[in-house]
Amino acid sequence: MSMDVDILRALRRAGGGSVSGAELSQSLGVSRAAIWARVQDLRALGYDIEASPHQGYRMLSTPDLLHADDLLSRLESIRVIGRDIRVFQETTSTNDVIEKLARDGVKEGVVVFAEAQTKGRGRLGRKWISPPGKGLWFSLLLRPALRPEEATRLTIVAATALRRAIANATQLRPEIKWPNDILINGKKTAGILTEMHAEPDQVKHLVIGIGVDVNLEAEEFPPELRQIATSLRAETGEAVDRPELACRILKELDAEYERLNAGRFSEVADEWEEHCTTIGRQVSIRLGERQLRGRAEALGEDGALLVRSEHGRLEPVIGGDVTLEKLT
Repeated sequence: MSMDVDILRALRRAGGGSVSGAELSQSLGVSRAAIWARVQDLRALGYDIEASPHQGYRMLSTPDLLHADDLLSRLESIRVIGRDIRVFQETTSTNDVIEKLARDGVKEGVVVFAEAQTKGRGRLGRKWISPPGKGLWFSLLLRPALRPEEATRLTIVAATALRRAIANATQLRPEIKWPNDILINGKKTAGILTEMHAEPDQVKHLVIGIGVDVNLEAEEFPPELRQIATSLRAETGEAVDRPELACRILKELDAEYERLNAGRFSEVADEWEEHCTTIGRQVSIRLGERQLRGRAEALGEDGALLVRSEHGRLEPVIGGDVTLEKLT
């Protein structure tokens, strides 16, 4: 862990108060001159840190940027997800970066953020618009002890955590559309892309990509998306603190992953169903060349959507392009 993480954490723990240079020097085992140099570098990044010869250092404000050391300084009780954070100013896709880290043997829990993506993607190869500084575009690596047919559980875990974090941060009432969308007032504001690599009887690793439209203005969406997509800023009428939201999401993801690993997926599934717009609705699902129509009845133990078809059969569905039939 870097010195900047420790300095930022100490300043946050002070709760608006000051921390003396001598105290920081002693706790970190470095000179006061080294502390001063690091504070100067943080100031250059946009952190407004007041320095007083008598009172020490005090955090006045923080910039709206994703800085790995800052994010780590806010995550003190993380078990797995977020214990290693890396931030890129720009990359093709954070899923691609995580996939390379997975092949290199990096431990699960690493999270990669990008301020902008040039080739962000969603499910079914769709393009995800991810302009710089306007949202949260990130991916994480997991190595769960699951069979391949159970991997859908991770999408359920991610959606449940993401919905809760957004609700707590904004007081909005987001809903989940199976399998991977977060909706606010019927419009998509976040999406999840899960990519799996597995052997016949064991998941090797999963890459979970998440995109959240945070501070985009309505007119910044392409014309073809304005009727179906929205952002947290457009819905609340004010800017949302991206680093704070990022940490809320990582904390919720970590907590939900722990519930899954503890054998408590049914608890996650119950919460997911409570906030899912798909359950109880007539749906049309494109499964390759096949079109399945029926009523979405429940979530299966493996995370599949259980659909009662027009012919009365209960069919488990683990993926597909879902259209909700209009309510009458």
